[in-house]
Amino acid sequence: MPGTLKPDFLELLRTLSKHSVDFILVDGVAAAAQGAPIMTFDVDVLYSTGAQNLTRLLAAIEDLEGYYRVQPERLLRPQLSHLASSGHNLLITRLGPLDLLGSVGNSHDFPDLLPHAIAMDVGEGTTIQVLGLETLIAVKEETADDKDRAVLPILRRTLEELHRE
Repeated sequence: MPGTLKPDFLELLRTLSKHSVDFILVDGVAAAAQGAPIMTFDVDVLYSTGAQNLTRLLAAIEDLEGYYRVQPERLLRPQLSHLASSGHNLLITRLGPLDLLGSVGNSHDFPDLLPHAIAMDVGEGTTIQVLGLETLIAVKEETADDKDRAVLPILRRTLEELHRE
């Protein structure tokens, strides 16, 4: 059953890349990848809603054995119409939880944020786009909930440290 193994976020990201999915890593894993000392329990990606990308994303979800976390006993899998929206699709996969986001913050979508992403090597010849820490902070500030308000000072401090280096 998917999700019962120890999460492997790097392999999850590599699987999306292997399927040529256009995405930007955002939220906790993106912050941690840039040096923020935080923990997270899922991978959040902002993806392109272009038709060809959605087809590749569905293939990646199939490979990952992904299904919705709500009512996991039903093993409901996303359909093209679910992914074409700007909403959130919260999945569990054989490699761990995956949040597929059509938009973040105040409706920022993939084309809006791609210029603010940085290329990052995640090993095995795989490079992914990661939302830059400064933009990640700005997006979190727009719609900050309690969890975001708690982590924002850590992200700001990490950004200060990066600027000093």
